[in-house]
Amino acid sequence: MEKLYIDAAKMLKAISDPKRLRIVDMLSCGELCACRILEEFHISQPTLSHDMRVLLEAGIVIDRRDGKNIYYRLDLEALNRLQATLDGIFNESPDCICHKCRKEQ
Repeated sequence: MEKLYIDAAKMLKAISDPKRLRIVDMLSCGELCACRILEEFHISQPTLSHDMRVLLEAGIVIDRRDGKNIYYRLDLEALNRLQATLDGIFNESPDCICHKCRKEQ
């Protein structure tokens, strides 16, 4: 269960940056070349590479190379797991941690 919290926190931390959240929004319509993402921001290529590395390491995006270009897309399976985790945290359920905390009081 602790891994669940750690993984969710890592993903949430990655998208807590407004620029990275905007990148995720851009990728919600499908795969994009890094060059296309870069066109939307007034940042350097190394800065974009850093942001994409954060999103990759958090498991939010998947990359692929095609020649000199790198393409990114959302890892929808990972994002669905995050959404399910957040649904479980924000809603009461029979095995909810809040029930365990109340029993200990």
